[in-house]
Amino acid sequence: MSEDMNGNDPWDDFFNDDFSDMRKRMDQMIRQLMKGSIPMDTEPMIYGFSMRVGPDGRPRIQEFGNASSPRSFQESRREPLTDIIEESGRIRIVVELPGVEKTDIHLNATEEAIDIDVDNPNKRFSKHLDLPCEVDPDSTRASYKNGVLEILLSRVEKRTRGKTIKIE
Repeated sequence: MSEDMNGNDPWDDFFNDDFSDMRKRMDQMIRQLMKGSIPMDTEPMIYGFSMRVGPDGRPRIQEFGNASSPRSFQESRREPLTDIIEESGRIRIVVELPGVEKTDIHLNATEEAIDIDVDNPNKRFSKHLDLPCEVDPDSTRASYKNGVLEILLSRVEKRTRGKTIKIE
């Protein structure tokens, strides 16, 4: 492990903040369960997280499931596990949506984000993803096979804002 000049591990600050937030959420869910404010006869509570190192070298933690907040559980919507992969000229998004039909999946893309909604009588998923760069929503291509949704979006060249003005 690498340490800074003070002998501190740079990962400590990162993990302490994120894991502390997750711990608070889990404690809140347990308190709600003990009070009986979350119905237990509906469907299983699912909560998890994935951890990886992003292209910038910084660790990224992503939560998923239907119990990341009390609201999401009560709406019976699960937040699927997703992965955003930045490639040359495009963004690839991989989403795990097991047990649904292609016709149940609804996508809405803008230049900065994509919304994924699944309405199936047995499985309901919902996810809003802010994209790491601007994309062309008209270029969006999606495929679904074996419970995995793959979305490809073309990057948009950075445009300079404003207009060049000729001085007379």
